This record gives sequence, C-alpha cells and structure tokens, in this order.
Amino acid sequence: MGIKLACIALQLVWSGTTSMKLTSTAFQHQQRIPAKYTCDGQDINPPLHIAEAPPAAQSLALIMDDPDAPRGTWVHWLVWNMDPKTSEIPEKSVPAGAAQGMTDFHRPSYGGPCPPSGTHRYFFKLYALDTKLNLPAKTDKNALEKAMEKHILARTELVGLYSR
Repeated sequence: MGIKLACIALQLVWSGTTSMKLTSTAFQHQQRIPAKYTCDGQDINPPLHIAEAPPAAQSLALIMDDPDAPRGTWVHWLVWNMDPKTSEIPEKSVPAGAAQGMTDFHRPSYGGPCPPSGTHRYFFKLYALDTKLNLPAKTDKNALEKAMEKHILARTELVGLYSR
C-alpha cells in the first residue's frame, strides 16, 4: 500500500513539472534567436510567454545561460521573484517587482548572445517556486540555484540558437 501511494505522489509531482510552458514569438524552440536580441543587434531580451504555472507557485525564476561557451557555462540573465501569474515578459523589460542577479557580463541585467565562434545554445530555464526568494542584488547563478533547491514545483525551458 505504501509503495502505491508513493508512486501516485511521484506521478503527481512529475505531471506538475511538465505542464508549465515557456515560448517566444521571436523564435521557436531549437531555432535561431534573431540578431535584434544579441550583442550584434539591440541586445535586449526577447519576448517570452509563460503558460500553466502551477497554482501553488509563489514566484517564478528565470535563468538564461550558454553551456557552449569556451570557458564553461556563461550566464546571460537571472530573474527571480516574478509574480506567478506573469504570462508575458515583453522584449526589453523585466516584470514589475522582480529582481535581477549578476550575470557573467558583471551586471544585473540581460546580456544577449555573443558567441566568439560556432553555433551556441541559449537555455531560457523557467522555474515555478513554492516561495519568494530573499536574495541580494549581487546574487549569481550558483547562489540563485542553491536558494531554489527544494522549492521547485515545476520547470520548463526554451532553447534558442545563435552564431555570428
């Protein structure tokens, strides 16, 4: 009986992690990010659309990074404490009340794709959390991920590609 209940609970958790969606009108999953949103263009964040965040979510967090960077994963954008009812992040904006952390550009704001060579993958990872995070403005990706541990209700991602 205990194993059956554990399986049901696992199924509920698993189904909750797969329903949230992150999309963009600027590019499709696994497709090219337009230059407008890169260092070769206006270097502004692309529009993002969020759907089906879990009802129990207290906040949303977003990490954008490039695992193909020559020196290891490069952090392009960190945003947390977004209202869980957020359905859109328009281009060149951050949701009201959200906080931004320090990127590998050494600033707390979006830094677009700017690969030195080849085609890189840019992961926009969205997390629904069961809490709001109390973090300082200089928070980096490692500290954000540590603070999110054990608070993730759902996760989804959108991957864009870019080469120069």
